[in-house]
Amino acid sequence: MKLYNTLTRATETLAPLTAQQVTMYTCGPTVYDYAHIGHWYTYVRWDMLVRTLKISGFTPNWVMNITDVGHLVSDADDGEDKLEKGARREGKSAWEVAEFYTSDFLEGMHLLNITAPDMLTKATEHIAEQIAMIKVLEAKGYTYIIDDGVYYDTTKFEGYANFARLDLDDLQAGARVEFNTQKRNVSDFALWKFSPIDSEQQRDMQWDSPWSPPGTSAGSRKGFPGWHIECSAMAMKYLGETIDIHAGGIDHIQIHHTNEIAQSEAVTGKRFANIWLHSNHVMVEGEKISKSLGNGVRIQDLLERGIPAGAIRLHILESNYRSQSKFSTDGLVAATQRLSGYRAMAARGWQCVTDGGLSPKELLNYQQDMLHALQDDLNTPKVLFELSALETAIDIDGINIECQKAFFAFISWLKQALGIELLVNDIPEELRAMIIERERARSNKDWAKSDRLRDELSGQGITVKDTASGTIWHWQ
Repeated sequence: MKLYNTLTRATETLAPLTAQQVTMYTCGPTVYDYAHIGHWYTYVRWDMLVRTLKISGFTPNWVMNITDVGHLVSDADDGEDKLEKGARREGKSAWEVAEFYTSDFLEGMHLLNITAPDMLTKATEHIAEQIAMIKVLEAKGYTYIIDDGVYYDTTKFEGYANFARLDLDDLQAGARVEFNTQKRNVSDFALWKFSPIDSEQQRDMQWDSPWSPPGTSAGSRKGFPGWHIECSAMAMKYLGETIDIHAGGIDHIQIHHTNEIAQSEAVTGKRFANIWLHSNHVMVEGEKISKSLGNGVRIQDLLERGIPAGAIRLHILESNYRSQSKFSTDGLVAATQRLSGYRAMAARGWQCVTDGGLSPKELLNYQQDMLHALQDDLNTPKVLFELSALETAIDIDGINIECQKAFFAFISWLKQALGIELLVNDIPEELRAMIIERERARSNKDWAKSDRLRDELSGQGITVKDTASGTIWHWQ
């Protein structure tokens, strides 16, 4: 299996640290608001990674985080904590906001048939691990304290700029963050932030720590962890000091993942992750989907509009995770039609032919081509191309009765590989009898009866199609 590694800017063969076991960490949601479709592109893509690992014979150990504290609105070290902002917006506590949007995220995972991670970790439940990691960095001389928190001195980590290909000499104050004049370097980042002293800004989420602002007694000010330290602490707790795969959004390369590498490798002296994967942006009407632009939609909104979850997944899989994708209503409509065609193909397994038709060997060739496409850096567009070619072949020639068992096994494999249900149940005998009766009506040119039976079948969820070789049916 080959994957494009952001660390080396090259496609590499996956070589897990431990035989067929693959340790994998993916950046999860910041639960201060609803996840939008741009987020779901990323989560479906990493679900596809997990599914591909499994059908390739690997056993993934997948950890995803829930960021429920410490992610500031700048994505760096300035501004308000997103959870506190959400609490003020909704008149709730930050804890209540986190609980509500975590539940909503889990519902979205279920609706899109995303595999449940082996471990879903919350930042607020791992404060001790984060403090312990910062103390190691402090003991090694990587930190300093200023009025608003404990910071990591990026000049102490050789190669800090390498991952994101940063030019630190040209990095102007304010290019990435609103520059804090007490920071030694513009690229330095907060490991621990002190709670604001103003009582009007008292935080819901804050903890005691070994640190305090200069000139105050130890532990006199409560605080909270920086965003970056959370992922490092949780990933290493559950997956070890070096992990096989770390994945997230492309916008995390320059700040979040660069800082994860710096702090993690400073603690252990080892490479933090061997392969880094990044999902590219999703565009709508030429602009990146984001909460700030207000151009994202929720999964539940799409389902309420009658778009099947399987069609949403298909629309996502039409683009490679590394390409800049386009989300559109027209794309969803086309994906819905494509899903209907695939379901019609699946139903042909109950309508086999005895002469000609798809053979088991031909079916195996299609399946192998799809597997190889997934193993080639998750090439989902190629998979759908092969699947559509198979649909066309079956639509023309049908499925040979000798291929029926293998075909249903293939449909089951598709569900495992793509996470899409194609509904392969046979129809009841009374509906089959109605189809036969309708065929007789057509032979007798009794078009009124034929149309009436078509409508009755449709009311039972069955669509019929008249072909040169006879009538075929599929579930709607």
